[in-house]
Amino acid sequence: MDHLNITLGILAAAGGAEGKTISEQFGIDSYKLIAQVLTFVAVWFILKWKAFGPILEMLEKRKQRIAEGEENLKKIAEDLKDAEAKKAEIISEANAKAEKMISEARESAEAVAEKKREEAGKEAASIVAKAHEAGVLEQDQLRAELKRDVGRLIIDTTTKVTGKVLTDDDQKKINEETASQVSL
Repeated sequence: MDHLNITLGILAAAGGAEGKTISEQFGIDSYKLIAQVLTFVAVWFILKWKAFGPILEMLEKRKQRIAEGEENLKKIAEDLKDAEAKKAEIISEANAKAEKMISEARESAEAVAEKKREEAGKEAASIVAKAHEAGVLEQDQLRAELKRDVGRLIIDTTTKVTGKVLTDDDQKKINEETASQVSL
């Protein structure tokens, strides 16, 4: 029953307002409505121009900076990988150069040592040769002295045994015979 009363009430109200326009039925003032719409549109344009536009522009710039930052991070990561590879290559090259320098230093030291050994060997050979020459010279001198002394002894002995004084020719002859027999 309640529903019926409500429905009848609505129909009576609709039937009694047949001569009025919709705006009059709802109590809408068209001048105020137009003013409110114009105010809303004006505020919307001002906000779009002064607030939303700059905010959207700022957000777009921020979005671009973030994208650039991500790209830069990727580039930095790639550069870091390249730098690591280059560092490893440089270290490898430096180690190779160091090994080469050490090898060259060893070879140089061995060459210097070999040269010093050769020089010492040559010097030792030279000393031996000089000592040999000095020994040969001394032997020759001793032989010559021995020949003279033996010749003198023979001459003295012959003079004493024979009792005769030997002439220079006799002495020369005896010295030659003695020298040929005493050859050492």
